[in-house]
Amino acid sequence: MDNFWYLFAAYTLIWVGLFVYLFSLAGREKQLADEIADLKDMLDTAGKKTGTRATE
Repeated sequence: MDNFWYLFAAYTLIWVGLFVYLFSLAGREKQLADEIADLKDMLDTAGKKTGTRATE
């Protein structure tokens, strides 16, 4: 029965690590989405200068 404390601590550590990892992935995904939006804007701006339009 004394080992249940270690089991609880291990599961808690695993869950905390999982949530940190998921929040990290969500942050990276948002950064990538913002970068893609910026690149699309740059393509549209470049397309307007040359008279062509970027496709989606």
